[in-house]
Parts: sequence; C-alpha cells; structure tokens
Amino acid sequence: MRVKVTSVPVQDQEVALQFYTQKLGFVKKLDMPLGGGNRWLTVVSPEEQDGPEILLEPAPVHFEPAKVFQKALFDAGIPWTQFYVDNVQAEYDRLTALGVEFSMEPKEMGTVKFAILDDTCGNKIQLVEEL
Repeated sequence: MRVKVTSVPVQDQEVALQFYTQKLGFVKKLDMPLGGGNRWLTVVSPEEQDGPEILLEPAPVHFEPAKVFQKALFDAGIPWTQFYVDNVQAEYDRLTALGVEFSMEPKEMGTVKFAILDDTCGNKIQLVEEL
C-alpha cells in the first residue's frame, strides 16, 4: 500500500492552482476537465515529481457537508494537512514576503518547528521542520 494522491478541499480550483504553484512552489502535474467546470487538478513537489500528488478538490463547492467541515476546521485554527520543509523560518520569511498570511509564526515544540498559514482556499496548512 502506498499514497499516490491525497486531496485538499478548495473553494476555487484556479485560485488554489495559482496559490499552490506561485506561492508554495508546487508544480502542476495533471489538469483534466471533468465537466461542470470541475477538473482533476493535481500538484506535486518539484523535488518529487513522481511522488504523491495533491488533488485540489472542489468538494466544498458541490457538497455542503464538505464545506461545513472545512469551515469548522478553519475557524478552529486546525490545519487541514501539513507539508514538510527543510527550514520553517526560511519558508516563513519567503512566503511572508510574497504576501502569504500566517495564523502562527514559527514555533519549536519538541523535535519539530512549525508554522501555520492560510492557503486562501479555505484551509490552514501547517509547515513542519524536523529538528
């Protein structure tokens, strides 16, 4: 068993694509129309282009329970997922300079340093650095 695709719910796939590629630095992998304005739209890490894909899933637009769950997590400040980075402080500085908003600045806790950002698509995303 292995992870090939995981999803992040987004309110607007095009906005999400721009944020995840232009700000976070992911690379578009697949972009296939599915009808009704929906796309099978995935991004990958530039360092692992054959690795796990992140599906920018439009579920909150079409499925009310997904929208409610996404909003509840966001309002509670709970990250939808986490991405590992080599240096949280450097990513925080780079992303802040690009206008990305953080709800938590870099903080050390045990064997990790982390920060939490707003992906502009309805999610909090945690960046994690293993110390």
